[in-house]
Amino acid sequence: MSVKNVIFLILFLASGVFYYEITVPRSDLQTHDVSKIIDGDTIRLENNQTLRLLGINTPEKNELYYQEAKDFLVQRIQNRTVQIETFGVGKYDRTLAYVFLDGRNVNAEILLQGLATLYYYDKDCYYESLKEAEEFARLNEKGLWKKSRNFGCLEMLEFETDEPESLVLRNNCDRILDISYKDDATHIYHVTIQPGSQYSESFSHIWNTDGDSLYAYDADGLVLFYRY
Repeated sequence: MSVKNVIFLILFLASGVFYYEITVPRSDLQTHDVSKIIDGDTIRLENNQTLRLLGINTPEKNELYYQEAKDFLVQRIQNRTVQIETFGVGKYDRTLAYVFLDGRNVNAEILLQGLATLYYYDKDCYYESLKEAEEFARLNEKGLWKKSRNFGCLEMLEFETDEPESLVLRNNCDRILDISYKDDATHIYHVTIQPGSQYSESFSHIWNTDGDSLYAYDADGLVLFYRY
């Protein structure tokens, strides 16, 4: 582990009490039983209400760490009584919520394991703690942040997030790169880039101009990460 990682780990552990104190739910939150885990960021309550865990995004089906993220929630909260703090309704009529168990923010715990990435449009009072949890996982290469042996092979030559949007990547290694890349949401692209070759793509209204991320993975792990 690098000196930077060690320092971050010491600071993170030293502030652990504070981290969980600021995520302790209010006493007036609703209490529910979790009846089903749909995937790593979606659950169903005993009243048949579907919740989308706010502030995070977990892998889609057939993606790396999809099953691990789902299994984490199964082991952590399925058939258990939780508290929820809701923030309206999102896509597909799912209630946006933070879930708490034993005074801990489950949304943040998933990030801490490296089984989700930060996913925010409007920052709230939990943003900083979730950001710290993701940073800890990234620095320690947990889960989705585990680097591939091909990490560093991809060079981003151009990335335009205003219309017309465009991306240009170059494979600087002497081996073929079979990668999937995505944004913070669920726009996923698959591409093969030959050694020494460039890849370019144009988009329309994919990348959020107010802030987004670019993740690229191969079968071995993370190949490229960029956030703006």
